[in-house]
Amino acid sequence: MSRDLSITAYARLDGREDLIAKLPRAPRTQDDAELILLAYETWGEDCVKHLLGDFAFVIRDKRLRQLFCARDHFGVKPFYFARVEDEFLFSASLKTIRRDPRVSDALNETAIGDYLVFGLNQDLSTTTFRGIQRVPPAHSLTIGDGSTTLRRYWTPDTSDEVRFRDNDSYVERFSELLQRAVRDRLRDTGRVAVSMSGGLDSTSLAAVARDCGADVHACAVVYDQLIPDEERYYATAAANHLGIPISFVVADRYSLFDEQVPGDMDQPEPFLLSPLTAQFHNLLRLCEAHGRVAFTGYDGDAFMHEPRRSRFQVRTALRRMLGRDRGRPVIPQWIDEEFAKRTNLHDRYNESFCTQRHKKDAKKGLRPAAIESLNSKVWAPLFEGYDAGATKLNLELRHPFVDVRLVEYLLSIPAVPWCVHKHILRLAMKNQLPAAVLNRHKTPLAGDPALQLVRSTSVRWLDNFEVNPQLERFVNLKQRRSVADEVTPDDLWASLRVFALNYWLTSSQTPEHGDNAWNVNRKPTDKATNRTRASPITSRK
Repeated sequence: MSRDLSITAYARLDGREDLIAKLPRAPRTQDDAELILLAYETWGEDCVKHLLGDFAFVIRDKRLRQLFCARDHFGVKPFYFARVEDEFLFSASLKTIRRDPRVSDALNETAIGDYLVFGLNQDLSTTTFRGIQRVPPAHSLTIGDGSTTLRRYWTPDTSDEVRFRDNDSYVERFSELLQRAVRDRLRDTGRVAVSMSGGLDSTSLAAVARDCGADVHACAVVYDQLIPDEERYYATAAANHLGIPISFVVADRYSLFDEQVPGDMDQPEPFLLSPLTAQFHNLLRLCEAHGRVAFTGYDGDAFMHEPRRSRFQVRTALRRMLGRDRGRPVIPQWIDEEFAKRTNLHDRYNESFCTQRHKKDAKKGLRPAAIESLNSKVWAPLFEGYDAGATKLNLELRHPFVDVRLVEYLLSIPAVPWCVHKHILRLAMKNQLPAAVLNRHKTPLAGDPALQLVRSTSVRWLDNFEVNPQLERFVNLKQRRSVADEVTPDDLWASLRVFALNYWLTSSQTPEHGDNAWNVNRKPTDKATNRTRASPITSRK
């Protein structure tokens, strides 16, 4: 390998055998970072078009006097960076970059406004801090010769349709790709926990992982009293049928913003601070007790459940992060008007929904709902919330359904009948799951747990908190109703974001130590932020 190239990577590659077969020479080790470097040596910046899996990396090319950076297709691996003096700082942890005293703590007010209105930052290239940026999912970043170039290397496409002569071939190909996606994510472990509801997606992953020889343990969040919920029944039925153990987090026992383990609410950005944070983190702790790898079922709905009317399909994720997805939110009256003017919040708000409406009006071709979901801005923030830098756990979350090979196949086959009510998945799993689960229709949560908790318990502390002085730049608290007076999930979750932002503004002032930084072995470390001198390799404006 050329001595002019070096790499720092946070990566787990899929399809390694296919990639190795295309390379002009075999790698010396089994390290994923070496494979990425060999791919770059072979194809240059087009190497990302040959890579599959979850990755974020920086390649230092001395010959071309440049840095080449890239992030995976869905943003599973975080990639933050900052430019300070003559250095390019990068890390999988935002807090790690903030520990450098030269990086400003100045807030990105546009991101704050997006959070208060939409629930998350609408610009995937920025963060809540003005001086720290992201590489967006499916993008590469090239820095050199006084220029910076950001490119999108992958876009979901439905222009090519796959047709088989017989129906069995559709299911066989799907089953082959699903098994490959699971096997690749089991390559370095024989044990896996599955975040398993009683739905079809996560139970299918548990079944396939078991058939691949893995030691599988299911973990589920259930409500027994607070709201009508049948997940315990269906999840137990699936676990018993598969012969795997299952553990439960009983969510009725938690209150809003319940921090049962100190530090769970200390998140790098405010949108990761959920009112239901305790049940989420305790679910992951159950998974961690079984091993260092866990699967989620995100998001079979996006690719295998084409509805008659188009909607974003990442519903469970949106509930956890933003509240309930009920369409167009309303700009709360408690948004400070001067802040709204400074950030052009009303114009950006109107532009956002005008753009969405025009896209819907102009939709043509195959799979409109799937494409709409893939273009949703929720994917990367969702996966960043599962990363060790946010959870602080020795646990890697992997998501087999967001495997590029599987996604591209599902986008290419006829939506009817295969992607109506997950028909193709039901056929593929017909001999592996109990009939009760196999025939169960998509069942959203029967109530909003946050709204029920507000109605059933005292929540005055969510209104009478100690106000961080910075909050008054964004929120007019005199215009905010009491949380107990909110009657719709949308209004409630928006109001809860005020409390979350206030908490985050206070807790985020001093970045904590020991966050996840990168190294070529892909393990969390306590090393300082990775840094590369801009000169002479690169120059800055």
